[in-house]
Amino acid sequence: MSLLWKVFAANVVVCVVATALLAWTPATVHRVATSGELVVLAIGLIGLLAVDLVLLRRVFAPLQRLATLMARVDPYQPGRRAEPSSRAGREVVALAEALNSMLDRLEYERRESGRRALEAQEAERSRIARELHDEVGQTLTAVALRAERAAAEDKAAQREALTEIAETVLRSLDDVHRIGRELRPEALDDLGLVNALIALSSRVAGQAGMRVRRDFDADLPPLSRDVELVIYRVAQEGLTNALRHAGGDELRVSLKRVDGRVVLAVADNGRGIGEPMREGGLAGMRERALLIDARLEVRSGDGTGTGTGTGTEIVLDVPVPE
Repeated sequence: MSLLWKVFAANVVVCVVATALLAWTPATVHRVATSGELVVLAIGLIGLLAVDLVLLRRVFAPLQRLATLMARVDPYQPGRRAEPSSRAGREVVALAEALNSMLDRLEYERRESGRRALEAQEAERSRIARELHDEVGQTLTAVALRAERAAAEDKAAQREALTEIAETVLRSLDDVHRIGRELRPEALDDLGLVNALIALSSRVAGQAGMRVRRDFDADLPPLSRDVELVIYRVAQEGLTNALRHAGGDELRVSLKRVDGRVVLAVADNGRGIGEPMREGGLAGMRERALLIDARLEVRSGDGTGTGTGTGTEIVLDVPVPE
C-alpha cells in the first residue's frame, strides 16, 4: 500500500473512533461547556491524538529505519544496502531502490576513479623513468665512455674531450630541468597563472612549429593555488591532446573573466572529435575539474576559424566565490 493511503487509513481509524465515542457514550456537552465537560473533552482529545501518534509512528517506522541505515553507510565499507520490510509503503521501497542505485553508482565511480588515478600515477612514473633512461641515462653513459677514452689521449685531445663532455652535461641538465617543469611548473609558482600559460603556449609553439594564439585577461580575480594548478594542467593537457591528435596547424588559448567566473578555452582547427573519450587525458581533466567544482565541456565546433577541420574546443568554467 502507498504511504499516502496508510496515513489516510490511520486518520480514518482515529475519526471513526471519535465518531463512535460521540455516538454511543452518554456524555453531553452544554451550549457553554462546563469545567467538567472541558476536562472530559480534553481527555478524549488527548486519547485520540495518542492513538493517531501510535498509528502514524507505525506507518513511518520503515522510513525512519531507512534513514538510520543510510546515515550509517560508510564509503570505506562498501556493500551495505537498504532493505525495506515487506510492510513498507511503495514510496519507501522506491526511495530505498533509488538510494541503492545511487550507492551502486558512487561505489563504481569510486573504484573507477581510484583505478584511473593509479593508472595515471604509473603512466607518469613510466614516462619519467623512460625519459631518464633514454635521455639522461644514455647521455651520462656517453659522457663516461668519452671520459675513459680521453684519459688515454694527449693533453690537446683531453681539452677537446672536456669541452665536449661539458656541453653534453649541460644538455643533460636541460633535460632534467624540462622533466622537472613537467612535474611541477616553476613559472606557476614564480610568475603567476597568466605568465605560466604564456610560457606554456610559447613552449608548445616552439616544439610543434604551430601557431598558438593567446587571449588572456589582465584583471583576473584572485584564485587559490589549487584552482590555478587545475587551470594550468587542463590547458597543458588540452594543448598536448591537440598536438597529438588534432592534426591542425593553429591553436587558441584564452582565459577570460565572465560574470563572476573564470573561463579557460583551448581550441584547435584540426579534424575534430566525435564522442568525447571517457579514458585518458579527458577523463583526467574532468576529475581535476570536479576537485574545484568547475564544469568541463569538450565539443566540436568551427575550430579557430581557419583550416578545413571542424576543430575541437575544451572549455573549463570555474566559479569564483565573492
